[in-house]
Amino acid sequence: MKSQITYNVILVAKYTNALVSKDYSPLKLDVDSWEQTVDAAAGAPVSVSEILTFLQKSPLPTILVDNTSNEEIANFYIKFIESGISIATPNKKAFSSNLELWNKIFSGKPSNGLVYHEATVGAGLPIIGTLRDLIQTGDKVVKIEGIFSGTLSYIFNEFSTPAANDISFSKVVKVAKKLGYTEPDPRDDLNGLDVARKVTILARIAGFKVESPSSFPVQSLIPSALEGVKSADEFMQKLPEYDDELKQLKEEAAKENKVLRFVGKVDFPSNVVSVGIEKYDYSHPFASLKGSDNVISIQTERYTNPLVIQGAGAGSEVTAAGVLADVIKIAERL
Repeated sequence: MKSQITYNVILVAKYTNALVSKDYSPLKLDVDSWEQTVDAAAGAPVSVSEILTFLQKSPLPTILVDNTSNEEIANFYIKFIESGISIATPNKKAFSSNLELWNKIFSGKPSNGLVYHEATVGAGLPIIGTLRDLIQTGDKVVKIEGIFSGTLSYIFNEFSTPAANDISFSKVVKVAKKLGYTEPDPRDDLNGLDVARKVTILARIAGFKVESPSSFPVQSLIPSALEGVKSADEFMQKLPEYDDELKQLKEEAAKENKVLRFVGKVDFPSNVVSVGIEKYDYSHPFASLKGSDNVISIQTERYTNPLVIQGAGAGSEVTAAGVLADVIKIAERL
């Protein structure tokens, strides 16, 4: 059933310019051409503080949809929600930075705006909502583990397979880059920090007081000798020189009838949060993953046989669906 709520768009801001309804009436935007309309607007860029001031004066309940990965905007979240403005966002920065900011965002003050961020982990997959539902109904998390990067999912699904193959790690990275799975500089994927941010968010929801993504072990797939190379092209050119280590790991795993996967883990009994390469039996759900799918396994006191959520964890359409679902949930509560 479609939502019966009317949504009025009163501001669209980009880095270069903005379209603002000064009288708070709905902007006339077409779904297929809204971006061209905004680009053609004469309005100058607006600062985050100007957006805050504008939204504070709105006569109707307001939702800020932050579709950036901008840290400056994330640092303003407290001011927005303390002004009663709700937020729906895929921006991981505010939720994976220092623990103090997390605690302020989710202080639970009745006058605060609502904050939904399902798309920060797994794009449109129902991961965060499911985890919160489990906890709010009295369940306790025992262990979370998952493949949270579409890029690294694809790379390891191709590199380490139940059927023997001789493809090198650097070759798979090269193909992934060509297909557009990686960032322009693959090191931004291979350093593991994006996965660490997502694991930080899930660990905090589950009750683990993680100070920051740098406060637990994160394995980088970038050879130390290549961390300082200046360009992505130079990195890709030299990466084959360091294939042997991962080749050896793959061969050792195969002898145990296992594959390699790059995972994030939150283990309460062991008091461990970590990100890195792990081995999984051929029969494990992580071993049969295809393409660039994400997958998460949540073991709780209630679900001793882990709850598994799998599907596309990246891409503009599924991310947009996740953000829109959050907007609808917020609107239904306002």
